[in-house]
Amino acid sequence: MNNATSDAAVAAPLETVEIETGPQPAWTVLWLHGLGDSGEGWAPVVPELVRKDWPALRFVFPHAPVRAVTINNGARMRAWYDIRDFQDLANRADEAGVEESVAQVEALIAREAGRGVPAARVILAGFSQGGAIALAAGLRRREPLAGLIALSTYLPMADRLVREAAPAASAQPLFMAHGSYDPVVPFQGGEMAAARLRTLGFNIDWHTYPMAHQACAEEIDAVAAWLSQRFAAA
Repeated sequence: MNNATSDAAVAAPLETVEIETGPQPAWTVLWLHGLGDSGEGWAPVVPELVRKDWPALRFVFPHAPVRAVTINNGARMRAWYDIRDFQDLANRADEAGVEESVAQVEALIAREAGRGVPAARVILAGFSQGGAIALAAGLRRREPLAGLIALSTYLPMADRLVREAAPAASAQPLFMAHGSYDPVVPFQGGEMAAARLRTLGFNIDWHTYPMAHQACAEEIDAVAAWLSQRFAAA
């Protein structure tokens, strides 16, 4: 049984790109891409991110399902959920799509347990839409993950997720970062998400960078330093 409270049916298993940094990985980093991207889009981060003193890791980069996206005139692309309203963050996410994607992510976490990596050694990361799903899944976790990484994102279904958050969810360390010039997910959206999560007791390592809707080298270095702390604390 997965640890999400959602009753959404699990759709077909997600296809993934996987990279292992050593034999018999003891940890898994599950990384969710943004709208219109794919698992391949973030796979190149591995050599930039990994440090020599880290344990063997399995990076899992799933591909989001292909679905119609309302704000793109119904064009079909990889998306974790439909985006119905670009301007209104509170109503941007299609709740059914969020629920489905959370269930699919939970299935991947359960698969890692079957491969010898328990939830306590799984890091769930995501960028933009992927970060929104990482936060949604993290708030539902009754068995905490080793940590959450949410980059250039916001909290979808915020009122509902805060209301339904699992009591143990705030035990998960959380890294958040956002570009101060982000035109896609406004910087204020990231700040608001962090503020809501702090009310639940989350300890957030927050970073701001002078960039748009993207990642930068300084951000990746900060993520690496934060991950080093997680591995050292285990």
